[in-house]
Amino acid sequence: MPYCKIAQEAHLEGRMRCGPLCQLLWLWLCLSYIEAVPTQKIQDDTKVLIKTIITRINGVSHMQSVSKYSITGLDFLPGFQSALSLSMMNDILETYQKILINLPSRNLMQISNDMENLQHLLQLLASSRGCHFTQVPGLNSLKGSILEASLYSTEVVVLNGLKAFLQQMLRQLDFSPEC
Repeated sequence: MPYCKIAQEAHLEGRMRCGPLCQLLWLWLCLSYIEAVPTQKIQDDTKVLIKTIITRINGVSHMQSVSKYSITGLDFLPGFQSALSLSMMNDILETYQKILINLPSRNLMQISNDMENLQHLLQLLASSRGCHFTQVPGLNSLKGSILEASLYSTEVVVLNGLKAFLQQMLRQLDFSPEC
């Protein structure tokens, strides 16, 4: 950015007197040196955050002793997908995020925050590839009897499903998924 610095110093010293057009050209020159964040960097950051969330899920104490739970009424949880597009990843993350914020466990607060950051990274990755997401249809009645009747079991099922999805998402990101 040596041109910006020289132009700025000249402008500040009063040697360069120009009108709005000159100022606009000076601004354009400075902005032309700003580099966009490379797509690979965004993808790498996304993978690191996914690994962090998986580690946090593994660190939840009662997740260690559970082999396999199932709960009737959680049929809306996304299952295994052979190929995930960026849009599908975003939709599934949104579904899990809506569930997590409705569970009262303190264990989930940081995971929920990380999930929100993951969604932002995924949206940034998608926009860097020219993809646009549509709004996910809402899960209106999550605070219903399923979540309230068996919070512990629901938390275990949701975290196990989220962990499996994140592991699949991690593998899919290596293949540069489509929009």
